[in-house]
Amino acid sequence: MIYLIYLLLAVTVTLLSVKASDYVDLLDKKTSLSGAFIGGILLSAVTSLPELFTSISSTVFLDAPSLCIGNILGSDLFNVAALSVITLIFFRRFLSASISKNHTIILSFVLLCYLALALNFFGILRFDLLTVSITSVIILLCYILSVRFLSGEDGEEDEEENSPLTLRQVVIRFIFVSIGIVVTSILITYATDMISDRLGLAQGFAGALLLGVATSLPELASTIALFRLGNFDIAVGNIVGSNIFNFLILVVADILYTGTGLYSFADPSTQLLMACGAVAMVSTWLLLRLRGKAATLLCPLVTTVSYLAFLLIG
Repeated sequence: MIYLIYLLLAVTVTLLSVKASDYVDLLDKKTSLSGAFIGGILLSAVTSLPELFTSISSTVFLDAPSLCIGNILGSDLFNVAALSVITLIFFRRFLSASISKNHTIILSFVLLCYLALALNFFGILRFDLLTVSITSVIILLCYILSVRFLSGEDGEEDEEENSPLTLRQVVIRFIFVSIGIVVTSILITYATDMISDRLGLAQGFAGALLLGVATSLPELASTIALFRLGNFDIAVGNIVGSNIFNFLILVVADILYTGTGLYSFADPSTQLLMACGAVAMVSTWLLLRLRGKAATLLCPLVTTVSYLAFLLIG
């Protein structure tokens, strides 16, 4: 029964995410906001809310920091792996698409977050500033700078849209769909937690494979929908923005967590996850930076192999 419930919830969150993508596409056409801002901040924040609630639950209520770390790093790795596969499917259209250069800058901040985690792992940044880890402070600064880059970009003129909905109606419907995504995703989290208990998986691996994938379903569905609509800029912004927002969740969890060792890498699968994630992020950075035929073929393959390597070895 729990597997059937998981499947029904997954279908529901997928359909809601597709609707959210439609409304975001309309917002892009009805407002002067840039696609990078809409995808990187607005849509990414909504699709990353499941990670926020599950990570807080993992640390505050379950006292399982490894589950939290696995959830965030697993979500980020799954996000770029999904983007890579979708890019290969829409190969020709992606090559000619107009994509903001700021996405590469945001990914650079994501890589800085990985570097902060690695330095913490090796004991270089393993100290606190007041009651918060210095790693959290670095991640917070990276997110603030990311938002400044995205909010400072001007919107471009879009093609005319023939939707009968007004801007106010689009915003209201987007809000209700977003609430539905959050509620459904939280229910999926409880379902995946029950499944992981039955299978007896390690916390880091369960967080990455079950929680990470489950809470990334909104990003996956919305990205596919936006690629089909031809709005590649918002689609990429959704993935990149979600990844940096997910790291911000670690800052929130660190502030609320009363125990010690939130950034603990005692679980070998979590260490492997961090390494595979770093490789995947560099590959995705190169994909967006180079944008040539060779890069659009090779970089997604490297990212996908990194994700598969984690699944097979972890």
